[in-house]
Amino acid sequence: MEETEEQAEEAPKKKSKLPLIIGVVLMLVGGGGGFFAVYSGMLFGQETHAEEAPDTPVKDMPDIAFVELAPMTVSLLENGQSRHLRFQAQLETPGQFQGDVEKLLPRIVDVLNSYLRAVELEDLKDAAALVKLRAQMLRRVQIVVGDGRINDLLIMEFVLN
Repeated sequence: MEETEEQAEEAPKKKSKLPLIIGVVLMLVGGGGGFFAVYSGMLFGQETHAEEAPDTPVKDMPDIAFVELAPMTVSLLENGQSRHLRFQAQLETPGQFQGDVEKLLPRIVDVLNSYLRAVELEDLKDAAALVKLRAQMLRRVQIVVGDGRINDLLIMEFVLN
């Protein structure tokens, strides 16, 4: 019986929680330190844009000019009824060719007016019609003025009444 009493006294002896507490404290300190290191940029940090700004040269704007076309109103027929298309655009050209393009404005307006009169209303109802029309008109203007003198045709107004 003496042995059982000694075993009974030894069995209820509890293990120490000190390693568990130390582990939790170290985990919290490590997590906080890791967060601070990443947040402050010590780890995986990127250089700030303020340091890069002086090294990056600013490019000059290209030498371009915009030549405005007079607003056009074109009559279109649909099932015997007359409808009107109001169109206004600007031509983007290299600055050195602005004078050449302005000299040819009457011819450009004539080409665009002729093309827009030939367009059918069914073509205008398509969702992608404006993109197609713009490409067609740009190509026609480039042919009239000459290659390299027109960069783009910008549509300012396109209203169908």
